[in-house]
Amino acid sequence: MADEKKAKGDKATDKADKGAKSDKAPKAEKAAKSDKAPKAPKAEKSEKAAKGSAGKASRSGRGGEGTSRGAVSAERPKGAAGKPRMKKHYEDQVRPELMKKFGYTNVMQAPQFQKIVVNMGVGDALLDQKLLEAASNELGQITGQRPSVRRAKKSISNFKLREGVAVGCAVTLRGARMYEFYDRLIHAAVPRIRDFRGLSPRSFDGQGNYNMGLTEQLIFPEINYAWT
Repeated sequence: MADEKKAKGDKATDKADKGAKSDKAPKAEKAAKSDKAPKAPKAEKSEKAAKGSAGKASRSGRGGEGTSRGAVSAERPKGAAGKPRMKKHYEDQVRPELMKKFGYTNVMQAPQFQKIVVNMGVGDALLDQKLLEAASNELGQITGQRPSVRRAKKSISNFKLREGVAVGCAVTLRGARMYEFYDRLIHAAVPRIRDFRGLSPRSFDGQGNYNMGLTEQLIFPEINYAWT
């Protein structure tokens, strides 16, 4: 009987040892998997870092040289890739017809755009300078160029105006930006004028300059009506 009890006790201990081993095995496998799992993101991070450094080097255009951490490389803004549509239209169709009609022998004799000046007067800026800032931002959105602030040249007591006070802003456009603004003005903004019946041909001053006025800037699609 004692021998049978000992044999049973030995079998029980063997089973307990097997159970303990079986419990430890999954834990060991889980631990091994948990040790191997974080290695994959590290490799992905190193690949992303390498790609990011290569992209920065290609953007800076300095070969292998890179920028320091947190530094921003400022580049000069680039214009449109090709010629503006209205400039191409002028060179291909308008200028040949002008030379044929008036008998010009040189291309430079044909009239062409030199510049477009956009002015915005803000009389209420005498009381609140924030209105001038808002007008300057809107004019910059319309023309795509930062406007310059215009100040009063002399003091006028009847209008409560002092010399040197900011009363408006203006932008002078030339080149490709001038033709792009002219294209948007003719094809998008002017047709949106309320009760539009065409532009007056009497606005020329005899020297080739044309002047026109607008009562509101909401006709330009760049201005969001909800913000005004």
